[in-house]
Amino acid sequence: MACKSFIIASIVCYHTADRELEQAIASLATDFVRRIYIVDNSKSEATRNLCQRLGSQNPKIEYIPNENTGYGAAHNLAIRRHLDENEGFHLAMNPDVRFNPDDLSRLIEAIESDPTIGMVQPRIVNPDGSLQYTVRLLPTPFDLVLRRFLPRLMFPKRRARYELRCIDHDREFNVPYHQGSFMVLRYEALRRAGLFDERFFMYPEDIDLTRRVHALYRTPYVPSMTVVHDHRAASYRSVRMLRIHVVNMVRYFNKWGWFNDPDRRRFNRETLRQQ
Repeated sequence: MACKSFIIASIVCYHTADRELEQAIASLATDFVRRIYIVDNSKSEATRNLCQRLGSQNPKIEYIPNENTGYGAAHNLAIRRHLDENEGFHLAMNPDVRFNPDDLSRLIEAIESDPTIGMVQPRIVNPDGSLQYTVRLLPTPFDLVLRRFLPRLMFPKRRARYELRCIDHDREFNVPYHQGSFMVLRYEALRRAGLFDERFFMYPEDIDLTRRVHALYRTPYVPSMTVVHDHRAASYRSVRMLRIHVVNMVRYFNKWGWFNDPDRRRFNRETLRQQ
């Protein structure tokens, strides 16, 4: 079956290495990718020059210099240009991912005829092929403290439950939290649920958007496609990024509830029933 839909892709950059960005763009070399927006939050001359060079060979590529307004806000610049599309999908992705373009068409074929699906995430792996557990339960404040500040040997069952290690990742299942490195969204779902919440500069914007779409549609993990992600985990290596992470998670829990979050309880309970 041939893919009938189209994709608009946006890649958000910040002082991104040329080689990394080239690999990400090369992964989008398929006919049904209609447009590729490179949103550069660093306004890097090197990135601009690279996009001009690649754009001379591929007119689908468009460079957008942007003030550093955050990850979700940068993707919104591209999403808004196509929000009135009726049949298409938007791929929001990091520059540190790469994949086989043919796999992308298989992913879209699997979901385009099912209007109950609002967004999907494929299997995401490390460069060595090991699985990244990128689809998760909605976090409680304790889950975030556990992951960021406590030794990994503490509460191993709680960590595994949050990362859904109890569910077979070789099959599809519905999940309320997709990591923001690679998110495929139906434009209709974005119109109904809204775009990335620009109050979040970085980190919980992916949790927030997934749960809003999940409230209206199915948001499955679909392992028919595999993406390689060179995960940086910047907040584990930089005090500045850790501060940004903490500040924005506080905003997330202020929005949805620290301890009283009925949708969190319901969505997580429904997800765990799929074991």
